[in-house]
Amino acid sequence: MIHSVLKTSRFLNPHREALGLTSVVGDFVCHLALSSMKQINSKVDSSLCTLAPSKEPSIADSVSASGNGTISSMSVQSTPEIEKKFVHHVYDAIAPHFSATRFAKWPKVSSFLSSLPLGSLLLDAGCGNGKYLGLNQDCSFIGCDISPSLIKICSDRGHEVLVADAVNLPYRTGFGDAAISIAVLHHLSTENRRRKAIEELVRVVKKGGHVLITVWAVEQEDTTLITKWTPLPEKYVEEWVGPGSPRARTPSPLPLESIPESEESSTGENIKVCSETNVYRDLEEEKHIKNQQEYFVPWHLPYHRAEISGASAHALAAGLATKDDRKGAVVYNRYYHVFSEGELESLTTGINNARIVDQFFDKSNWCIILEKTA
Repeated sequence: MIHSVLKTSRFLNPHREALGLTSVVGDFVCHLALSSMKQINSKVDSSLCTLAPSKEPSIADSVSASGNGTISSMSVQSTPEIEKKFVHHVYDAIAPHFSATRFAKWPKVSSFLSSLPLGSLLLDAGCGNGKYLGLNQDCSFIGCDISPSLIKICSDRGHEVLVADAVNLPYRTGFGDAAISIAVLHHLSTENRRRKAIEELVRVVKKGGHVLITVWAVEQEDTTLITKWTPLPEKYVEEWVGPGSPRARTPSPLPLESIPESEESSTGENIKVCSETNVYRDLEEEKHIKNQQEYFVPWHLPYHRAEISGASAHALAAGLATKDDRKGAVVYNRYYHVFSEGELESLTTGINNARIVDQFFDKSNWCIILEKTA
């Protein structure tokens, strides 16, 4: 594995600490290097494997535009507590069980990867258990994920991977031929962080390179799934980034019109008013569901799983997970921002060096393919 880590390091931006990669991440990568001596074949051209010059500005010096002006990139890169607790912590805790359920490849993603030219170098940002790494044998793949537990699974499978944040990729500008981000952006809790993640994907590919992004959609094909999710009525915004976890507020009840006594009569007029009120309530509930985009989506980790005694015990003690004795599982909540139609495309509006070459809806996901133009 030492060979693999050293090869991957050739693509890294030298300002890794400025990019927000903590010493914990470095220690983890070093641990992987020392704990395994696997040799991994690579087709990467050595001419691509030089570090970016030290004069290259760090991302932390840049700014990201928003509807309210400019937001400092450091603010965007500060991980909100809700993501730490309900994304990072959760996937570390459920990694082996999650990985065991993630083996099928989406046809659209497979088609994109199969279409890459011979010898292409691809980054899978948010690679999970690495199911897409190496899918096209004619290309070279590297991956990253925020979860050390998932990265260890990838490493054990012989993939070139490291721990990294989607809004803070540690790679050189323009090092790759293509990049993918599959089911990642919906775990980012602010619009600015989602936009920044797209900017990072575009940054790391060459001019003419393509980026495929998929996210969960509001418009789920199986509408019964939504009934199993916990809605979070308040949208997470930039000012919630800080040391405290944003509170999930209870939605105010839908307004119901009372029936004045004067309207009650033997003619049944009161029944008419009740009927109108129920229709109004149903319409409001339907509208609320359609407008809802922030959810906690449960993950049931069976009691018999080996990992139940470690991270799960801690999560239960800390109140970050609950027990469901009926299903025999520890239940974790994962934070999701599900995307409405056109929302993913709108995030690319301010990215001047990329254009949308395809957009589509597939398996309850909104998807776009970008091309870097400069």
